[in-house]
Amino acid sequence: MSEKKKLKGQTKVRMEERARVMKALAHPSRLFIVDELSHGERCVCELTDMIGADVSTVSKHLALLRQAGLVLDEKRGQQVFYRLRVPCILNFFGCVEAVLEEVSRCDVAESS
Repeated sequence: MSEKKKLKGQTKVRMEERARVMKALAHPSRLFIVDELSHGERCVCELTDMIGADVSTVSKHLALLRQAGLVLDEKRGQQVFYRLRVPCILNFFGCVEAVLEEVSRCDVAESS
């Protein structure tokens, strides 16, 4: 019989790392930023305009995404450009969409 896993040691560290990435995504503006970066790099000024928030707010969102390892930045003159570090994060978005579709389908079936 296999030994049961416990939430301690390396397992706990790994789960905490995963939680940090998930927390970084846990805001509509940051989800929007990741989605936009899936189409290519963007400068802070573009993202600020798209989100409709001030530069300071967007920069804080981007810093959180960078600290979580989701995006990379590159300064060019006065502008900073961001891109996704690992595009596979978009697979997670597909999974979230599947969950939302399933919940919606079940909600419709239950209300019928």
